[in-house]
Amino acid sequence: MRHLLFACCLACGITTLHGQGQPATQESRWVDSVINSLSDDQKIAQLVIIRAHSNLGADHVAKVEDLIRNYNVGGLCFFQGGPVRQALLTNAYQRLAKTPLLISIDAEWGLGMRLDSVTRFPYQLTLGAMDDPRLVYAMGRAIARQCRRMGIQVNFAPDADINNNPDNPVIGFRSFGEDREKVTRFALAYMRGLQDEGIMACAKHFPGHGDVSVDSHLDLPVIRKSMGQLDSLELYPFRALVQAGIRGVMVAHLSVPAIDTTAHLPTSLSYNNITGLLRNQLGFSGLTFTDALEMKGVTRYYPGAEASVQALIAGNDMLCLPEDVGATIDGVKKAIAGHRIGWGAIYEKLRRVLRAKYELGLAGWQPVDTAHLLADLNEATDNIRAEVARQSITLVKSQSGTLPDLSGKRIAYVGIGLEGPSPLGNRLRRDLGADLYSFSYGDSTGRADTLLQQLRSGGYDQVITGIHGIGLRPSNHYGISQAALACWSRLDSLNNITVVFGNALSLRNFCQAGTLLAGYQDDSITQQEAAGILEGDILPRGTLPVSLCSLPYGSGIVLGRTLPGQTADAYPALRSIDSIASEAVARKVFPGCVVFAARDGKVIYYKAFGQLEYGPSPRVSLESVYDLASVTKVSATTLSVMKLYQEGRLDLDRTLGDYLPWTRGTDKARLKIRDILLHQAGLVPFIPFYRETIDTLTGIPNPALYADRPREGFTTRVAEHLYLRNDWNDTIMARILKSPLGPAPKYVYSDLDFIFMGKIVEAITGMSLDQYVQKTFYDRLGMATTGFLPRRRFPLTRIAPTEDEEDHFRRQLIWGDVHDEGASLLGGVAGHAGLFSDAYDLALLYQMLLNGGELNGVRLLRPETIRYFTAYHSAISRRGLGFDKPEKDNAKRSDPYPCRSASPETFGHTGFTGTCVWADPQHKLVFILLSNRVYPTRNNNTLSELNIRPRIQEAIYEAIRRGELP
Repeated sequence: MRHLLFACCLACGITTLHGQGQPATQESRWVDSVINSLSDDQKIAQLVIIRAHSNLGADHVAKVEDLIRNYNVGGLCFFQGGPVRQALLTNAYQRLAKTPLLISIDAEWGLGMRLDSVTRFPYQLTLGAMDDPRLVYAMGRAIARQCRRMGIQVNFAPDADINNNPDNPVIGFRSFGEDREKVTRFALAYMRGLQDEGIMACAKHFPGHGDVSVDSHLDLPVIRKSMGQLDSLELYPFRALVQAGIRGVMVAHLSVPAIDTTAHLPTSLSYNNITGLLRNQLGFSGLTFTDALEMKGVTRYYPGAEASVQALIAGNDMLCLPEDVGATIDGVKKAIAGHRIGWGAIYEKLRRVLRAKYELGLAGWQPVDTAHLLADLNEATDNIRAEVARQSITLVKSQSGTLPDLSGKRIAYVGIGLEGPSPLGNRLRRDLGADLYSFSYGDSTGRADTLLQQLRSGGYDQVITGIHGIGLRPSNHYGISQAALACWSRLDSLNNITVVFGNALSLRNFCQAGTLLAGYQDDSITQQEAAGILEGDILPRGTLPVSLCSLPYGSGIVLGRTLPGQTADAYPALRSIDSIASEAVARKVFPGCVVFAARDGKVIYYKAFGQLEYGPSPRVSLESVYDLASVTKVSATTLSVMKLYQEGRLDLDRTLGDYLPWTRGTDKARLKIRDILLHQAGLVPFIPFYRETIDTLTGIPNPALYADRPREGFTTRVAEHLYLRNDWNDTIMARILKSPLGPAPKYVYSDLDFIFMGKIVEAITGMSLDQYVQKTFYDRLGMATTGFLPRRRFPLTRIAPTEDEEDHFRRQLIWGDVHDEGASLLGGVAGHAGLFSDAYDLALLYQMLLNGGELNGVRLLRPETIRYFTAYHSAISRRGLGFDKPEKDNAKRSDPYPCRSASPETFGHTGFTGTCVWADPQHKLVFILLSNRVYPTRNNNTLSELNIRPRIQEAIYEAIRRGELP
């Protein structure tokens, strides 16, 4: 009811504001100028993407040029060819186009999927065997850099289909797997990697193509599920991607009666599916693309231009690969004349397309530089591929529960699907003296008889069989010949290890293996990593991304690794933490929490407790993301200040006025940076800015200052259905400048101090605070969750909500938006609050500080910088520069802080939402507790009353004193 009342009030306010008119932005001016330059036919053609190849010769190029010249089509989708040839064609086509072309490509595993000479990244199903979204994110960024280098703006990836039908002829290896949570988590990571590098991600194939047994390239598949079933599975990843801000969605050619009962109507042409479900219910506001309109799944029932007309009526923005561009334009004009669709709808789509072109940089298009192009495209790809192989290779089965020791044994390697040596075979021959044999898919059963006789007479202790050359589609046993399968079954009667290189779904042919390894890719890097596993240098870490061989999803023998969540059981001295955390959940200190501790760089405790909310809700996981509140001050702003100080770009003894010219002429200009970091500059603790935005009559946010959805001039998201007028940021800073100053030096803990410090970081770097800290610290440390604005990156089911009974301002559940009111008014990015993270990523940051500024070979800060900022710096408080520290008289206090045994070298911070992070150099200890103690209300103070944080932290020190930890 609160939402409905607020929406009504906003509607009134919006009408008034709209009548006043808003100043045109540079983007809107460009969009308007393009529209005014187009004929009616060209406006329709801007909604069309045509096929382009760089390997089909002059006739094909001439055809593409004619379509660009004659119709001014909106974009190209490149398929097979070569990188330099495609770059040259892109430049030529863009120069020919009246309106910049949106260049797209279907490159789920990188440009190597389409272009010769370019390294291929792993398939999505391979990635699904890992448990590391950070690596998926890194791959997404690498593919985005390839796209940018090639002048491509849109990648039709990730595939967000859940592979829940083993007979699927078209998705299979293209999916992350059958588990909706992993598919969602990894699709989000891939999306973020693409979009963080400025490439539009496009999730496909909406509403979910995983549970079909018909190829939509050949016919129209039917999915007979209820809406409840679709919502809980197929739609689950798409909903999360939409919430996280994906900019493109590709719609599949499916028949789904639960969505639309019209006979033979593909979802790509269904108004119920695109406008009703995707846009209205899921809230998607980006670009919608049809799957290829030349596919039989649509043309069988809607031939010619009718498919394009129906696709536009349904709500699509861009028509991919219609059969005839001229006929499409004529068909759309006839539909307009027949009042089946209006010019208003065409203009709405056209504006959305042109805005996307502007945002993707096409208003200032630059030609692709072909110098060193191939080297740039392949730069650093092998590192990602090797790490994926290392984390994904799965020990599916082993009768002994492990892999045999091959040292000193007589070994034979049989390469099935090969006609000669392979990288794995050569490695085994070099390291272990293995004899090499091969059996191609053209060989006969007679060749199998000979091979088996050679192996039996060779006196081998161990046979290793590699399966190579596997097809991607399920037909004909994934391309494996019957003779080869018969040969393998006879080999497995020997002491044999089977390693399957390629599509994991082909493992179903080898379920009878005694020892079975899944290699997922058939390339030299994967084979080298498999050799390392067989030789005992690397331990298998992957798990099955789908159910196979009567083994459920997630199966796999993981050797030599303590799983997260079992670390506490490895150290009995820390089991008391379980009791304290469980007590806190039981007594409703918070719905749930994550506790993390590492000593000397090794995890000693890592457990999750409780749920994200009281009542039915997801359980807290080790990957749950929490609002860190004022831990932002040290984990984002102070870190940035340290870096700028180290680089000589920030002098702690200079003033605000030296760095922020807009403070000059006020009493804030003379405040020293050092005093601000120590909270002794005289600034007031905080200002309740939000009160000025509340309507005094209704008690709700003033509709003159807020809109219920983002629109021009109102894009500052404060909460759900609450977007602040953009110019109100200036009002916030004006209120800070006019706030009274107290006496100095006097210690007064203040949010205003760090709002100023965040602005200084932005002024010096020319970047927003979130961009600078992401680029300078989080990305370089491989931190996948730490950052601002988590809704853009994660589904809500992964984020812990904060307050639900906040009746003084936003009047709704705060979930995925920053809890702090001031930070919310600043758009979720502020120097004092707004950072979100899971525990593990935050630990990486503080382990880097404990290590003297270095982690995993990456140096970010110098040891002397860290020692300087984390030391005591004030005679009147316990503060370091930015960092909080233990009370100086902890040993004498009845309320020691953060706990009695924390050494004087300890530094960190606590957060209002129920979080803390502390690093103790003396004991080489990192301690983190993340919780949402403000749920459902901030008036719950039992976290402090029961001393939960200090009790847990003290339990770790007690174990150290007793010598019970390493």
